[in-house]
Amino acid sequence: MKVSNVCTLFLFLFVSVGLYAQQIVKGTVKDAATGDPLPGVSIVVKGTTHGTATDFDGMYELKAEKGQTLVFSYIGFKNQEVLVKSENQTINVNLQEDTQQLEDVVVIGYGVAKKKDVTGSVNLVTTKDFNKGQNLSAGDLLQGKVAGVQITSGGGAPGDGQNIRVRGTGSLTLNSNPLVVVDGVPMNDGAIGGARNILNDINPDDIESMTVLKDASSTAIYGSRAANGVIMITTKKGRANQETQVSVNSSISISEVSDYVNLLSADEFRALVNQTGNATQKAILGNASTNWQKEIYQVAPTTNTTVGISGNLASIPYRLSLGHTYADGVLKTDKFQRGTAKLSLTPRFFDNSLKTELNVSGSFVKNRFAERGAIGSAIEFDPTQPVRINSTKYDGYFSWLDASSGSQSNTAPVNPMALLNLRNNTADVKRLISNLKLDYTLPFFKDITATINAGVDITKSDGKDITDPKMPNSSTDFNGVTTIYGNKAVNMLFDAYANYMKDLDKHSISFMAGHSYQKFEFTNDSNQTQYFKGKNDLIIPVIDKSRNVLISFFGRANYSFDNRYMLTATLRADASSKLNPDDRWGYFPSVALAWNAKNESFLKESENVNELKLRLGYGEVGNVNGLGDYLFLTRYVGSVNQGAYYQFGNQFVPTARPESLNKNLRWEVGNTLNAGIDYGFWQNRVSGSIDVYRKLTKDLIAESNVAPFTNYGSRISSNIGDMENKGIEFLLNVVPVRTDDINWTLSYNIAYNDNKITRLTNLQNVGGISGGTGNTVQRHQEGYAPYTFFLYQQVYDNKGFPIEGAYVDRNNDGKITEDDRYMGKSPYADVTMGLTTNLNYKNWDLNIATRASLGNYVYDNVSSANASLDRVYSDNILRNTIATYYDTLLSKRTTETLLSDMYLHDGSFFKIDNVTLGYNFPKDKYGIRVYGTVQNVLTLTNYKGLDPEVVTLDGFGRPTFGVDNNVYPRPRTYLVGINVNF
Repeated sequence: MKVSNVCTLFLFLFVSVGLYAQQIVKGTVKDAATGDPLPGVSIVVKGTTHGTATDFDGMYELKAEKGQTLVFSYIGFKNQEVLVKSENQTINVNLQEDTQQLEDVVVIGYGVAKKKDVTGSVNLVTTKDFNKGQNLSAGDLLQGKVAGVQITSGGGAPGDGQNIRVRGTGSLTLNSNPLVVVDGVPMNDGAIGGARNILNDINPDDIESMTVLKDASSTAIYGSRAANGVIMITTKKGRANQETQVSVNSSISISEVSDYVNLLSADEFRALVNQTGNATQKAILGNASTNWQKEIYQVAPTTNTTVGISGNLASIPYRLSLGHTYADGVLKTDKFQRGTAKLSLTPRFFDNSLKTELNVSGSFVKNRFAERGAIGSAIEFDPTQPVRINSTKYDGYFSWLDASSGSQSNTAPVNPMALLNLRNNTADVKRLISNLKLDYTLPFFKDITATINAGVDITKSDGKDITDPKMPNSSTDFNGVTTIYGNKAVNMLFDAYANYMKDLDKHSISFMAGHSYQKFEFTNDSNQTQYFKGKNDLIIPVIDKSRNVLISFFGRANYSFDNRYMLTATLRADASSKLNPDDRWGYFPSVALAWNAKNESFLKESENVNELKLRLGYGEVGNVNGLGDYLFLTRYVGSVNQGAYYQFGNQFVPTARPESLNKNLRWEVGNTLNAGIDYGFWQNRVSGSIDVYRKLTKDLIAESNVAPFTNYGSRISSNIGDMENKGIEFLLNVVPVRTDDINWTLSYNIAYNDNKITRLTNLQNVGGISGGTGNTVQRHQEGYAPYTFFLYQQVYDNKGFPIEGAYVDRNNDGKITEDDRYMGKSPYADVTMGLTTNLNYKNWDLNIATRASLGNYVYDNVSSANASLDRVYSDNILRNTIATYYDTLLSKRTTETLLSDMYLHDGSFFKIDNVTLGYNFPKDKYGIRVYGTVQNVLTLTNYKGLDPEVVTLDGFGRPTFGVDNNVYPRPRTYLVGINVNF
């Protein structure tokens, strides 16, 4: 079974009379169902206060006399007593699950539910299930662990942004990431300048468990913020009656680029130019041999340390942790540094009638962002040229100069090392997440508990982006640029709700009702100064403030009969100030049924069937996450375009223009039908779940064109269509071997998802690429998945090589036009899989985490932008080219060439993400574990680019999947670490 409530260790050492006559008793405590070691099990000598607790690996030692009895106790398991029969005895214990205790351990939105009464699709991942190794973000812990959940980073930079999708993409332009709730506080998921990833601000070592709510029957209680699922993060806390415990987790690692784009070497490039170039082109060849990719990348060290102290001070359980992370990126000048501190207090008062929980978490992150344009520049820069030359111009960095101006050619790539070293882009990001929760059980009516939860999530970033005057630039009077900015995002929450729970013979009922108020404020204050030689400097100020409010009322009812039949119903009403007052309120209901067949008479006594529950649920959720504020009002926005400034003396005054408005904008609404089964057989040595779902999103919000002179702009946000996601998910946990010395567990998940736009009022071309102006390779179109590739069909010869300029005339009109492009493959996988194996042999442990993706396609923009001869010689400069898949380069790059499906490839892959080997030293005074990890071990794929798993950002900062355009490579990492507990 999975243990969700205990992820920290306890250490109790009580001294009693007669210790001089006692001997050492030791052993290991495991879960009888799974064979997993149980940390934190209390072992007490019966009739005394003398005891101890198991360490992370379930091991313990204590002193006891022959004839005494040891009592083993653990939350969620039955107590077990064992007689000490001899001196220095080894006592290994397998604890049996106590279903009565486990009834109340599942955390759901605004409360708890009995595990047997959960009716929705919910997956729990605890510390023992988390990914091992270098995890800089909370999302890293979860990758590949839950069926239907895909986590893709934007690249290989330390702490890079992550895109999380639960059961596919649910929106065209709104935020499709799930709601993240930390200790009851829904986090602000809005982007803020200077921050790489909102989950970076949480120390992964502070997380005890992560619960994923996937279907609408379980997420509807969060209403409009839960359209894309919910991830509930529970952090570690102190425990009542716990003596002081200190844990230290420290690691050091190095990362390196595991593969490079397949370019021509300097000698191969010289041979190409000498064979195909003219005299002028041959004359400008250099004498150097520069591998520009190896110049921009480095071996990058990372250190990570967390110290946690937990205990019970003056009857107040507490936990305090401090963490520090320093990481260099494999792209030179890229740096990430984070300090974290977290305090949790969980005291109880008035005979436990008042439960309080205070969480205060702070983080300070220092980022230095490397100029990622250096990646593309390194791919195309002439390898026969040196990094530096003997010149004072541009700090000596070799540059292609314009013959007339003597400045950097405006059509040539900039020296990649100059891009990295002559731009200093830094940001300091501070974040505070805190909440105070009070649960009060009424003394005169103990079935009712009233709860107040007040929380804040405040993020502040201060950044400075300085471009050195020596940076190569096509302007003759360029003298540098400095941008100074400050952003602040404030998320304030107040929840008040009451729970009523009552058991009446075979009937169990509960009701919950409450109110929520959440306010979001954002401030952007920036100042960009462009410096010019002999001219007035241009100062561009930007001040932006916005605010939106979400007011909610919600309720839930649960009914269970005889622990066999369960019913759950919820309703939430949300009002968002983002929408016009006439359309502001949205109502989001859900209902779910479950049948616990295990408790039927024909299965109740079965030893082979441990769990068998069938579930059926339907729910509705809304979405305006990522939608701008005040879109139903007339707004004026200051221009940052230099041409829209008026000069008065030495002052430049910006102008403001009116923005489009739409008073008829409505909620995106998603409704999901889900059927599932939870199973467990043979003492839960085989367990898991199966879910089938269909999700329909109505009234998709996206920008659309409007008729001229009918609005303040040419495009407005409007409701333009519907989308469907349907699929099946399968989770299987197996314990193939379980003995005193060996324990082997396997966890496998597989998910199929079919994503399709079912209604769309107008076509939308998306997926912009480099290599041309305004070219796009993807389209939103009815009947297809979002971001489906929209390309020309290439014609090939009998050897399988593309025939240059030959495309299929699909409409048979005798000419190749835009109408011959076709809707083809999707960037989204049809099937995703995850497999984790854990093998424990005595004191050794081995963990291997793998993932697979089938059916996802990738457009190779790196090749399409560079694999042509005219590109090599254009504009009187030389550019390197791709060592192409085919025997020859294309002679000319045209719009049709860029939009050819010969650059579209199957990106299916199998990855070994992590391999971790650890050793646990025999316990004396301390629990010590040392381990080594290799991350990004292996990728098997037919895709010839660096990585088939690619995400880029469009011009609006929205993620676009499937276009490989000079992505930051994900490095291979080698790590060693140590855990010490005392």
